[in-house]
Amino acid sequence: MPRATAPAAKADVLTITAGPGQRGVFTLATLKDLAHQTVTIFDHHTKANETFSGVPLMDLLAKLGVPHGEALHGKALTDYVVATGSDGYRSVVALAEIDPEFHPGMVLVADAMDGKPLGATGPFRLIVSEDKRPARSVRNLVSIELKAAE
Repeated sequence: MPRATAPAAKADVLTITAGPGQRGVFTLATLKDLAHQTVTIFDHHTKANETFSGVPLMDLLAKLGVPHGEALHGKALTDYVVATGSDGYRSVVALAEIDPEFHPGMVLVADAMDGKPLGATGPFRLIVSEDKRPARSVRNLVSIELKAAE
Protein backbone atom coordinates (compact mmCIF):
# COMPACT_ATOMS: atom_id res chain seq x y z
CA MET A 1 0.00 0.00 0.00
CA PRO A 2 1.45 3.39 -0.92
CA ARG A 3 2.60 5.50 1.96
CA ALA A 4 1.85 9.21 1.89
CA THR A 5 3.06 11.83 4.32
CA ALA A 6 2.76 15.59 4.46
CA PRO A 7 3.57 17.21 1.11
CA ALA A 8 7.18 18.21 0.69
CA ALA A 9 8.79 20.66 -1.67
CA LYS A 10 9.55 19.20 -5.07
CA ALA A 11 13.10 18.16 -5.72
CA ASP A 12 15.05 19.17 -8.81
CA VAL A 13 17.16 16.01 -8.78
CA LEU A 14 16.29 12.37 -9.45
CA THR A 15 18.58 9.80 -7.83
CA ILE A 16 18.65 6.25 -9.21
CA THR A 17 20.40 3.54 -7.20
CA ALA A 18 20.99 0.17 -8.86
CA GLY A 19 23.38 -1.42 -6.35
CA PRO A 20 26.69 -0.72 -4.66
CA GLY A 21 28.60 1.82 -6.72
CA GLN A 22 25.73 2.08 -9.21
CA ARG A 23 24.17 5.46 -8.55
CA GLY A 24 23.07 8.09 -11.01
CA VAL A 25 21.91 11.64 -10.37
CA PHE A 26 19.75 13.20 -13.06
CA THR A 27 18.48 16.75 -13.55
CA LEU A 28 16.22 18.30 -16.16
CA ALA A 29 19.36 19.38 -18.02
CA THR A 30 20.83 15.86 -18.11
CA LEU A 31 17.54 14.30 -19.23
CA LYS A 32 17.09 16.92 -21.94
CA ASP A 33 20.02 15.52 -23.90
CA LEU A 34 18.72 11.92 -23.82
CA ALA A 35 16.35 10.32 -26.35
CA HIS A 36 12.72 10.95 -25.37
CA GLN A 37 9.61 8.95 -26.13
CA THR A 38 5.98 9.95 -25.83
CA VAL A 39 3.03 8.05 -24.40
CA THR A 40 -0.62 8.95 -23.81
CA ILE A 41 -2.50 7.65 -20.78
CA PHE A 42 -6.02 8.20 -19.46
CA ASP A 43 -5.96 9.73 -15.99
CA HIS A 44 -9.04 8.78 -13.97
CA HIS A 45 -8.48 11.77 -11.65
CA THR A 46 -8.58 14.37 -14.42
CA LYS A 47 -10.91 12.27 -16.64
CA ALA A 48 -8.73 13.13 -19.63
CA ASN A 49 -6.01 11.75 -21.83
CA GLU A 50 -2.59 13.14 -20.96
CA THR A 51 0.45 12.90 -23.22
CA PHE A 52 3.79 12.58 -21.46
CA SER A 53 7.28 12.85 -22.88
CA GLY A 54 10.31 11.45 -21.13
CA VAL A 55 13.23 9.07 -21.07
CA PRO A 56 12.49 5.34 -20.85
CA LEU A 57 13.45 4.16 -17.37
CA MET A 58 15.27 1.18 -18.90
CA ASP A 59 17.62 3.58 -20.69
CA LEU A 60 18.54 5.23 -17.37
CA LEU A 61 18.97 1.88 -15.61
CA ALA A 62 21.14 0.59 -18.49
CA LYS A 63 23.50 3.56 -17.96
CA LEU A 64 24.07 2.13 -14.47
CA GLY A 65 24.84 -1.36 -15.73
CA VAL A 66 21.45 -2.97 -15.10
CA PRO A 67 20.89 -5.99 -17.38
CA HIS A 68 18.31 -5.54 -20.12
CA GLY A 69 17.26 -7.15 -23.38
CA GLU A 70 19.02 -10.47 -23.99
CA ALA A 71 21.03 -10.05 -20.76
CA LEU A 72 17.89 -9.89 -18.60
CA HIS A 73 17.29 -13.45 -17.45
CA GLY A 74 17.63 -15.75 -14.44
CA LYS A 75 17.99 -14.10 -11.05
CA ALA A 76 17.68 -10.60 -12.54
CA LEU A 77 14.03 -11.40 -13.32
CA THR A 78 13.34 -11.12 -9.58
CA ASP A 79 14.51 -7.50 -9.55
CA TYR A 80 12.12 -4.59 -9.13
CA VAL A 81 12.27 -0.85 -8.62
CA VAL A 82 10.77 1.26 -5.87
CA ALA A 83 9.92 4.73 -7.13
CA THR A 84 9.44 7.43 -4.48
CA GLY A 85 7.93 10.90 -4.71
CA SER A 86 8.86 13.88 -2.57
CA ASP A 87 5.67 13.36 -0.53
CA GLY A 88 6.63 9.77 0.37
CA TYR A 89 4.28 8.12 -2.15
CA ARG A 90 5.88 4.93 -3.48
CA SER A 91 5.15 2.37 -6.15
CA VAL A 92 6.80 -0.82 -7.34
CA VAL A 93 7.45 -1.97 -10.91
CA ALA A 94 9.11 -5.28 -11.84
CA LEU A 95 12.29 -4.95 -13.90
CA ALA A 96 10.80 -7.15 -16.64
CA GLU A 97 7.87 -4.69 -16.95
CA ILE A 98 10.37 -1.90 -17.55
CA ASP A 99 12.25 -3.74 -20.32
CA PRO A 100 10.55 -3.23 -23.71
CA GLU A 101 11.78 -6.66 -24.86
CA PHE A 102 9.61 -8.27 -22.15
CA HIS A 103 6.60 -6.00 -21.84
CA PRO A 104 4.67 -3.89 -24.36
CA GLY A 105 4.10 -1.05 -21.90
CA MET A 106 6.29 2.00 -21.58
CA VAL A 107 7.81 3.05 -18.26
CA LEU A 108 9.01 6.63 -18.55
CA VAL A 109 10.68 9.18 -16.38
CA ALA A 110 8.58 12.00 -17.76
CA ASP A 111 9.69 15.62 -17.77
CA ALA A 112 6.84 17.08 -19.84
CA MET A 113 3.07 16.73 -20.22
CA ASP A 114 1.25 17.94 -23.31
CA GLY A 115 4.46 19.60 -24.49
CA LYS A 116 5.02 21.64 -21.32
CA PRO A 117 7.12 21.16 -18.17
CA LEU A 118 5.29 19.20 -15.46
CA GLY A 119 4.94 22.19 -13.14
CA ALA A 120 3.45 21.30 -9.74
CA THR A 121 3.67 17.54 -10.41
CA GLY A 122 7.32 17.60 -11.45
CA PRO A 123 9.99 18.13 -12.46
CA PHE A 124 9.92 14.33 -12.88
CA ARG A 125 7.07 11.83 -12.93
CA LEU A 126 7.10 8.07 -13.30
CA ILE A 127 4.60 6.95 -15.95
CA VAL A 128 3.57 3.29 -16.50
CA SER A 129 1.56 3.16 -19.74
CA GLU A 130 -0.13 -0.24 -19.63
CA ASP A 131 -1.81 0.25 -16.26
CA LYS A 132 -5.61 0.46 -16.39
CA ARG A 133 -5.42 3.10 -13.66
CA PRO A 134 -2.37 5.37 -13.27
CA ALA A 135 -1.90 4.36 -9.61
CA ARG A 136 1.78 3.50 -10.11
CA SER A 137 2.43 6.95 -11.51
CA VAL A 138 4.62 8.86 -9.05
CA ARG A 139 4.46 12.64 -9.09
CA ASN A 140 7.45 14.73 -7.97
CA LEU A 141 9.65 11.68 -8.46
CA VAL A 142 12.84 12.00 -6.38
CA SER A 143 14.31 8.49 -6.24
CA ILE A 144 14.28 5.07 -7.89
CA GLU A 145 15.95 2.13 -6.20
CA LEU A 146 16.57 -1.26 -7.80
CA LYS A 147 16.03 -4.16 -5.40
CA ALA A 148 15.94 -7.96 -5.59
CA ALA A 149 13.15 -10.15 -4.28
CA GLU A 150 14.36 -12.68 -1.76
